[in-house]
Amino acid sequence: MIQAHPKLLTVDEFITQYGDQDQYELIDGELIDVEPTGLHEQVIGFLARKLNVEIDRLNLPYFIPHRCLIRVSNDTAFRPDVIVLDQTKLVQEPLWQSQPVITSGVAIKLIAEVVSTNWQNDYARKVEDYALLGVPEYWIADYLGLGGREYIGKTKQPTLTICQLADDLYQKSQFRPGDTLTSAIFPELQFAASAIFAAGQL
Repeated sequence: MIQAHPKLLTVDEFITQYGDQDQYELIDGELIDVEPTGLHEQVIGFLARKLNVEIDRLNLPYFIPHRCLIRVSNDTAFRPDVIVLDQTKLVQEPLWQSQPVITSGVAIKLIAEVVSTNWQNDYARKVEDYALLGVPEYWIADYLGLGGREYIGKTKQPTLTICQLADDLYQKSQFRPGDTLTSAIFPELQFAASAIFAAGQL
């Protein structure tokens, strides 16, 4: 029996058909359900709140959009859980005035992805693509310890991985319960990694 392959989409087709549906992104032409849960949303809300407070405290020209797509190629568009944009750089984004789509890394200061069951994309694919795009800092918030042992170790536990761009590759630091995170983009930001993990609990 021959199995029919789903029709692959271009980013333009994806934006037209699914651009206003937050639960999807596009990877290599395939529609991916990002499978949000309530606990996942709690972690996103916690991270966005902490970052917004720091942006406000330092009076930076940054903001966190409610909805945003990153066009990586003609067949891949990511929908980050949290993205910090530099408003002064958005004039260089050709689509921004008409739709919330980013096409380069120029305006991106930080991206955070909250890990769910499709953790392979967060730990592998997005690490590669965000580095090539020039995203200076990428956080992987694995509040349930779902990532493979290759990424978070043999004893699986909640882990925050902060990737900082050096040339065109990420240097990774891992933070576990009891650790205090460090950020190059927000060097004065201080809170325990365990607070992120606790945000994903009832």
